[in-house]
Amino acid sequence: MADNKPPGFWATLKKDWQSTPIRASLRRNFQELKAFYLTREQQDRLENMNWLKRWLFTGTWLLKILFFKLSPFRRLLLVASLYMLLAQNGNGGRDLTIFGAITILLLLLLELKDKLLAHSELADGRKVQLALAPEANPRVPGWEIWLFTRSANDVGGDLVDILQLTDKCHGLALGDVAGKGLKAALFMAKLQATLRALASDFDDLGLFAKKVNRIFNRDGLPNSFASLIYLCVESNSPSVRLVNAGHMPPLLLHNGTVRELDKGGRALGLVADSDYREERLSLEPGATLFLYSDGLTEAQNEEGAFFGDERMIALLKRCGELSPSETGRQFINAVDGFVGEARPADDLSLIILRRNA
Repeated sequence: MADNKPPGFWATLKKDWQSTPIRASLRRNFQELKAFYLTREQQDRLENMNWLKRWLFTGTWLLKILFFKLSPFRRLLLVASLYMLLAQNGNGGRDLTIFGAITILLLLLLELKDKLLAHSELADGRKVQLALAPEANPRVPGWEIWLFTRSANDVGGDLVDILQLTDKCHGLALGDVAGKGLKAALFMAKLQATLRALASDFDDLGLFAKKVNRIFNRDGLPNSFASLIYLCVESNSPSVRLVNAGHMPPLLLHNGTVRELDKGGRALGLVADSDYREERLSLEPGATLFLYSDGLTEAQNEEGAFFGDERMIALLKRCGELSPSETGRQFINAVDGFVGEARPADDLSLIILRRNA
């Protein structure tokens, strides 16, 4: 019978010590603290300070933010714990120090409880997103297709979907809702539901995008928007119909050359009466259509450099003879290697189609 007993305290501590790059983790977490809590103006001011002044200002700002972000009761706990920890020894001072440490632990437990509750809800949301996600290699005769999406956080705001509209016609969608996290995920679910409800009602993709835009504009929050590429392919046919609403233009790879398709209309949700135009293509055997979200080109490494368009196009040219799934894995490995230990800045999504000979 398998032993399901959790590891002990010392065994866990030893494993953490052996597996954690301490210096890199400290640096990464400290940078994340500054990026999350400090304003752009504060970060710019720090750049012009010497190291001692920078540390003093950073510590002061973070402590101030911590104080005001806590609930009233927890603010009182923080002040009480700091007083007891900083109290002079003697006349019971040591006992105050112990109580201060216990109060800090209580405060950490309360904050951890809130985090675990929020994480549990986000994990449930992630399960729903995964349940709604299509398979990675959908079967469409005459085509090889690979779909991929990976969120930067527990839930993502990118949309990757495939719809079977008729026996021969399939719709593919790649969308990117502005922002990240739960807000973007909720709008993504709304966009996906709208696409699935309306896709079979329109023969003209321009009119389809116009209708989706009106709904997204009507139901969205102020300044909320999404980019979208929606395309239709038919079984054993070279024709592709697509509409682009504010997304990066797809790339067409054939015979070692990469061509960027035309730019599309406005992003969904910005203007209620935006017009969109359907574009038609005929792909030669072996040609590949490459759709991507900005999480690819805007992936950043620890030095703040971007993966960029040039690196993307150069890699795509080297993938001319590969299948869509092989091409996709090349890109995922390249991005992961480039980013290194840096935290993902945005969701990453790809749709890759290859016309069979």
